[in-house]
Amino acid sequence: MSENNMNGRYLGVDYGDVRTGLSQTDITRYLASGIGYIKPGGMRHTAVAVAEKAREIGAVKIVVGLPKNMNGSEGERAEKVRAFAELLREETDIPIDFMDERLTTVEAYNYLNATDTASRKRKGVIDTLSAEIMLQNYIDREKAQKR
Repeated sequence: MSENNMNGRYLGVDYGDVRTGLSQTDITRYLASGIGYIKPGGMRHTAVAVAEKAREIGAVKIVVGLPKNMNGSEGERAEKVRAFAELLREETDIPIDFMDERLTTVEAYNYLNATDTASRKRKGVIDTLSAEIMLQNYIDREKAQKR
């Protein structure tokens, strides 16, 4: 399936040292939904698990959240995410793109506060929700660029 295919899911990835949040778009790439998180342990194992999930859902693109500093520069965390993406490229031929994920975690916490989500439930939810917000921002930007 080509990257320019009109239909096909994107897989969103919010890479973390402990948990990696995952999201996916619907087949028409109109809406992103959280699909949970993985904790395989270690960057390489996480790359293998993400590649497997991408194949499982039939992803035509993987979008990895890139944590930038507020001034737009990239720091140590962004370097780690880029290293993860390189390992992911070794595991799959699905195109990989990055999306600035500044403030997605803040947005996710604001949502959880607004919905009174209990703090004990937040750890598992925050990574998934961050991946969902980041992927929705990506597809919204993509749609706006096509106009």
